[in-house]
Amino acid sequence: MPIENSFQHDEMSRKNPGERLAVREAALTTLSESPSGQDTMAALGKCLAQTGVRVIVLLHGSIMGTDIFGVQRLDELGGLKRGYSRGVAGLDALLALMRESSNGISPLPGGLTPPLPNDDATKRLLDEQIGDAGNFTNAYVELMKQSLNRGLDRPIHCIRELWSCEHHHLGRAMAAVSMLGRLRDWVEAHKLGQGDRILVQAHGQAGLVLALVSNLLCVTANSSRKRLLDLLSIFASQVNRPDIASTIQRVAPLLSNGTILNGAMLDVVTFGMPVRYGWDTSGLGKLLHIVNHRNLRTDGKTWLSKMELPQITMEMPIAWGGDYIQELAVAGSDAVPTTEAAKATNKAVWEIVEPFDGFERWLECARRAVRIPSEGLGMLADYKDSTGSTNVRDHYYGHAAYTRLNTMLFNTTEITKAFYSAK
Repeated sequence: MPIENSFQHDEMSRKNPGERLAVREAALTTLSESPSGQDTMAALGKCLAQTGVRVIVLLHGSIMGTDIFGVQRLDELGGLKRGYSRGVAGLDALLALMRESSNGISPLPGGLTPPLPNDDATKRLLDEQIGDAGNFTNAYVELMKQSLNRGLDRPIHCIRELWSCEHHHLGRAMAAVSMLGRLRDWVEAHKLGQGDRILVQAHGQAGLVLALVSNLLCVTANSSRKRLLDLLSIFASQVNRPDIASTIQRVAPLLSNGTILNGAMLDVVTFGMPVRYGWDTSGLGKLLHIVNHRNLRTDGKTWLSKMELPQITMEMPIAWGGDYIQELAVAGSDAVPTTEAAKATNKAVWEIVEPFDGFERWLECARRAVRIPSEGLGMLADYKDSTGSTNVRDHYYGHAAYTRLNTMLFNTTEITKAFYSAK
C-alpha cells in the first residue's frame, strides 16, 4: 500500500511476500512449569525495556456472541435466499458452518451482545465463559507482567483492552477513535516521549481497528480523515455518545500537528486478522502480522490458505488448515448495525474504507486465500491446535490459539526477534 494510504483497501496480493514472510512452528510452553521459560521471559523483558518498550497493550474482543464470521451481512445481501450459492458446490454447507445459529459457538450469557463495555465485569465474564480462547485473560496479563518485569527497575506496563466487537465499519471506526484516546491517555499517564514505544498486540478484528488507527495517524493531513471524523462526530451526537464526540475533539488537533504520541512510537502485532483495510505505515513504528497456518496447498504457494469448495467444509471443523475465521471474515462479510442511523453512517464509512460489496465479491475475496497484508512483516505459525477434535471450543476454527497461556513465550520471543533484537 502507498504511504499516505488514505484508507484504501488492501490490494490482497497473492504474490509471494518473499523476505517479509517467516514460517514458524509454535513451541507451546507452560511457564509455571518451566524455570528456563521464565528466565527467557525475563531476558526478553530486559530486551524490550532496553529498546524503549514502556507499555504493552493486549487488545481483543470476544469470539462468542459477536457474529465472528460476519454472516449477517452476507444473508442481508441475499445469500441462499436469492440463490447466489446455486451452482457453487459446498457453499451451502460452508455458510452453515459460519452462521451464528449453526456454527457451534455459544452466545454470551444474559443475551449480552455488542457493543461490549471495556470494564472489569465484562472481562471477568469472558474469562469465565471462553477462558484463554481468543481472549487475553486477566491471568495472561498478570503472568506477562510478572515474567517480563522480573529484575527491571522500570517495569513495563501491561494493559488489557476489550474493544466493542461491533463487527462492521462503523463499529471499527468508533473503536479506532476510542483507541486514539486511550493511546493519548497512556502517553500522558506514563510521560512517554521520544525514544519510548507502545506495543499493541491485537487479536482478530481488533487488528482492523489498528489498521484504521494507522490511517488516522498519517503524518500528512488528508480529506478522508476529516470526512471520517466528521461522520463519526455527527453520528455520536445523534445517538448520545458524548465519549466519541469528546475524544474526536481532543485528538483531531493532535493528529493534525502530529503530536498525539508526543514523539513515542506505536508498534503493532496482529494475530489472525482478516486481510481487509490497508495500512498506512508513515505514522507507525513496526508492524507484524501473525497467522495460524498449516499448508494444505499442492501448487507450491505455501503462503496462501487453501480455499476450495467443498473440501473446506471438511477441513474447518478440525481447523486442519489453521485459522478459518481469518480466512473467511473478509470484505463483504460483517455484522449488521442495529439502528437506521447506524446503518446510514455505516454505509457512509463503508464508501471510504472498502470498495467491495456483494455476495460474489465476498466469495471472490475469500477465494483469494490471502494470509498476509501488503504492508508489514508476516509470520505463518503452526500453533498445533488441530488435534482432530470437532469440538468447536477446542479451537474455534483455528482462531483461538494465539492468546493461550502456553503461547506467551513463543509469541513474545518471535515479536522481540522481529522488532527489537540487534541484527
